[in-house]
Amino acid sequence: MNLLIRNRIKRILLTLIVSGLFIFTAACGIEESGSNASGNNQTITFADAGWDSIRIHNAIASTIIENGFGYNTEVIPGSETGSLLGISNGSIDVYMEIWTGNFYDQYRDAIDQGDIIELSVNFSDTSEGLYVPTYVIEGDPERGIEPMAPDLKSIHDLPKYWEIFEDEENPSKGRIYGSIPGWAADTVLEAKMVNYGLDEYFNYFQPGSDTALNTSLIRAYERGEPWVGYYWEPTWISGLYDITLLEDAPYNEEEWSNGYRTEFPSQRLTIAVNNEFTEQTPDVTNFLSNYETSSEITSNLLAHMEQYDATDREVAIWFLGEYEDLWTTWVDEEVVEKVKTAIQ
Repeated sequence: MNLLIRNRIKRILLTLIVSGLFIFTAACGIEESGSNASGNNQTITFADAGWDSIRIHNAIASTIIENGFGYNTEVIPGSETGSLLGISNGSIDVYMEIWTGNFYDQYRDAIDQGDIIELSVNFSDTSEGLYVPTYVIEGDPERGIEPMAPDLKSIHDLPKYWEIFEDEENPSKGRIYGSIPGWAADTVLEAKMVNYGLDEYFNYFQPGSDTALNTSLIRAYERGEPWVGYYWEPTWISGLYDITLLEDAPYNEEEWSNGYRTEFPSQRLTIAVNNEFTEQTPDVTNFLSNYETSSEITSNLLAHMEQYDATDREVAIWFLGEYEDLWTTWVDEEVVEKVKTAIQ
């Protein structure tokens, strides 16, 4: 395929994805473009599936790749499924944060068919469920808050403390802030309310958006008031605020399939690439194969972004300084020195 045709295909592809059509045409993932400062004329494309944490990981990886390996990088916006399709057909090279549990069958099919290659697990310690501010259990002496429910450990302990979480609109019951309607977690929590007998003691309140859910938690936290509701990690909320996940029965597939009677399963958030990428860029492949963070680190990155109104690139630079002992294990010393020099 000649350069003119390849560039035309790339421009058409970008236009279609940005406009929301997510139509992917066959094209080579690594495109020739203008040379960068290191003289490399290849561009590596990253998937932006639509949330902040993947944008931060894209920025970290691209900063290291541009300055340490000499490639150009760019980002292609899209949806989760559109991004998976992109790395499957070569329209996109790298997908830095695949929530594999959200479309496990499609993901495994793409691997089994040889369309994509999983290089690493970015992190696998995600969590979700019902949370309370930690001061509800332990108190907060610095804020003058006494423990409100000192023996609250499990979701099954909640009926003993329903009065603490009184629903102002219906004081005869407590209030549990649920998931946003339409999210998979909403179906799970509604089943738990019935199967665990929580509906006898609590009203299940569905916020209209994640913003509304965040607002309810932040308002309660800043006032030192009790709150119980659905949340997940990693998020900037869990990075900035001290919250505790209530225990549930350990996950097992049989009980989960029978009314979601266990804790939410953790998800593997992987890094995968198009099947031709490893041969075309073995140096970057080796780097991405070593790339591994954690839910806690990602929450801290998101919290930094929120607290300082930082861009994803600014957060990446902060990460490279704050977590130098981690990322310098992903690449050799020559790359480390190039990146350090570039970001000084």
